[in-house]
Order: sequence, then structure tokens, then C-alpha cells
Amino acid sequence: MELRWLEDFIVLARTQHFSRAAEEQNVTQPTFSRRIKLLEEGMGTTLINRQTLPLTLTPAGEEFLALSLEVTRRVAATRQRLSQLAEEQASQLRLAAPQSLLAHFLPAWLASFTNPPPLTPYLRATGWLASDFFEALARDECDLVLTYWPRVEGPQMPETEGLEHCCLDRERLVPVSLPEADGRPRFALASGPRASLPLIAYHPRGLTDMALRRHLEGIPGAPDFRVLHESIQSGNIRELVGLGYGLGWLPERVVQETLAAGTLVRAGDARWDVPLEIRLYRRRGVEQAAVEALWEALATNTEARRAL
Repeated sequence: MELRWLEDFIVLARTQHFSRAAEEQNVTQPTFSRRIKLLEEGMGTTLINRQTLPLTLTPAGEEFLALSLEVTRRVAATRQRLSQLAEEQASQLRLAAPQSLLAHFLPAWLASFTNPPPLTPYLRATGWLASDFFEALARDECDLVLTYWPRVEGPQMPETEGLEHCCLDRERLVPVSLPEADGRPRFALASGPRASLPLIAYHPRGLTDMALRRHLEGIPGAPDFRVLHESIQSGNIRELVGLGYGLGWLPERVVQETLAAGTLVRAGDARWDVPLEIRLYRRRGVEQAAVEALWEALATNTEARRAL
């Protein structure tokens, strides 16, 4: 049974006249009468008493009218709710970001907004490499990418053509180690030649590893490293460093509390720190109201405006 048949019947019951009902439904009277007849045949009973003027409903018609009103009310409410859900979904921004930024940067950054943007973290992305983030952004799998970026760029950087970015903040990778009983690092970096050190490293195709290797190339006498483990996520590196297997470089926000507590200690001074930016990327030329509103909000921030 078609919904319009119920709507036809409701209009006919209200107007009590075939011609006026057909006019309201924008059809000819013969067409309208045929639809009412098909409705009655489908229900297996007479709904309209055609022997009276104005028209009246049969007892079955009275019962069917109540049911028709309830069905059409529920359908209208469902349509409204589905429309609201579609609008809410359209306003949500899918954000792809590494796990460390989701945990240690995003909450405080969102709290800085009077009206936080409607961001929905895309959790499938937490195990991605930098190139995966930008490929997903290009194919519209996400709306925004939040990522670390080297302040000193090198070769083999991810492809960002067709994208634009905003620098939200700065970060640095700091070398950390499990402390010995006297508080000194178990694995310490030194400026002179020495035996190789065990390293809990980042994935060799990742942007973080690229930034670290480029930074170490600029430090005379940097030690050799024995890579014991490679990981995409800094949380895995922190766990293995905390177990004393080797040293590793971690975002300062990630280890701030453990350094303050003395659970981990710095493995070297500030010259071993790797400077990074925290960038937000979007596709250039894509008109999306929620993204535009966020970009305008960022543009009002002095630091963000300088980076645009």
C-alpha cells in the first residue's frame, strides 16, 4: 500500500467531497476516485459511504482513518528525524590523527574554543603512516588531518599538493631512557664517539623517523644505534623504553608527566631535541561549511594567522 493512498483518504475524510479532495491532491477526480477504490479493494472493505452528501465514512472507514492518521504522523516524524541526522552527519568533521595527538593535544586544543568544532576522530587512522593520512584526505575518506610535521623539511616528504595547512602549535621529540638507581639515564647520548645504543625506533617510512634521522645527521659525533623495535605509535615506544630495553624519542607532551615523576629521564640535553610543528590539513577548494567555519576561527588566532 502506498503512503499517498493514506494521504488521499485523510483528505477525503476531511473535505467529504471527491472533487475538492482531488484538487488538494493535485490530480483529476477520476484518478483520485480510482485511487480510493484501489485502497478499498486492498483493505477488502468499503471505507466511504457514497450514498450521502456530504460523504461520510463507514464504521470501517472511521477505524481506518484513525490508523491512517497515526501512520502518517509516524512517517512524518521519522522523515524529520532522518533529516536531522543527515544534517548532523553533514556538519561533523572526520579528523584523522595519530593516537598521541588525539590523546595529548586534541582535548586541550578543543577546550580553547568557546564553541568547539564538531570533530569526530577517525579511529581507523591511528595506525597509519603520514602518507596514508594525506591519501585518505585526497580521496575524501576524512575531512581534516592533524599531524606532526618537521620544522626542517627534507627529501621524501609526503605529497601535499592540493592541500593547505594551518600550524596549530609546536612540539619537539625528546630522547628519554629508564633511569638508573642514581637517577642518571640507563642509555645516555654523548657528543663523542661511543658504542652503539639500543633504540626503540619509529617506523622507517614514517615522517617522525625521517625528522629524527635528519636531525641526528646534523649533530657531530652522534652515536650509532641498534634498532631493537620499530613502531608507528609513540605509546608502544614509551612502553618499551619504560621497560628498560633502550632509549627512544617521544613527543614532549606524551612524556611530560613521566619526566616530572622521574619514571623516565632525558637521555640527552636540548641539542638532541627534534623540533616539530603540529599542523592541521584540509583539501584546498572544497566548500564545506563546517571546515570553512573552523578555518575562519583559526584565522582569528594570531599564531594561526601567521601560518596560513
